[in-house]
Amino acid sequence: MARIVKLDKQSPYEIAQGTELPVYICACGLSKNKPFCDGSHKKTRDENPADTYQYDDSGRALVKS
Repeated sequence: MARIVKLDKQSPYEIAQGTELPVYICACGLSKNKPFCDGSHKKTRDENPADTYQYDDSGRALVKS
């Protein structure tokens, strides 16, 4: 099922306590390895925060300005 995610953060959350290495949790909703970050947030760097986007396997589409 497709869904639209309202992006409010363009980087993952870092969980550093209790782990040997930092663990990064997805904050963009695009990771294919949820709940962990897989770097998909890099696709959102040029997004306008006032706009809404829809992502699928073929890329990004502007839904609303």
